[in-house]
Amino acid sequence: MSTASDNYAGVWDTRIGFGQRPALISIDFMKAYTTEGADLYAPGVVDALPQAARALAAARDHRLPVIHTNIRYQPGGFLDGGIWVKKAPVMKAMVDGNPLAEFCDEVIPRDDELVVTKQYASAFFGTSLAATLTALGIDTLVLIGCSTSGCIRASAVDGLQHGFRVMVLRDGVGDRHPAPHEANLFDINGKYGDVIDTAEFLDHLQQAGSKQ
Repeated sequence: MSTASDNYAGVWDTRIGFGQRPALISIDFMKAYTTEGADLYAPGVVDALPQAARALAAARDHRLPVIHTNIRYQPGGFLDGGIWVKKAPVMKAMVDGNPLAEFCDEVIPRDDELVVTKQYASAFFGTSLAATLTALGIDTLVLIGCSTSGCIRASAVDGLQHGFRVMVLRDGVGDRHPAPHEANLFDINGKYGDVIDTAEFLDHLQQAGSKQ
């Protein structure tokens, strides 16, 4: 009996590799996902944080552009959340002043790092991210963050559709359950980008640095 990976092999799993100028995109690492008892708490995000922080530190050491995203809504009517906050009212926690909407301590943006605020899953939808990356000459996106089945997947799909090579760090992204995490990594790797480990990303940085 053939497995899903056998069925995809040689058809949907082509590797694209890194381009010439990567940027690290840290997506929605907010405390709502890492605080036990919070409605959005996701154990897989907690597990991803150490490797994500390691990737972030390496990107900074190698002077890669680093961009963070978060989610913010205007409280009251939450009109900027549209249908999404109707489908997922738990997202209403993402308002200024809520400690759960703050960045995780391990991956707090530096003062010179851009924070893109969004209202929907994709880091590209309704934001200036694509224009910013183009202006910087970026051709490769390295994604860390959460959640794998939501904002990571949506950003990977849109990244590809905007013409960027997409690399997702398997151990630097997380979800609330391993099943959607693994299923979406499988799908991203098959159709939208390359799923790699943090170690492979660090090796690439070392090799690229030695060629300069």
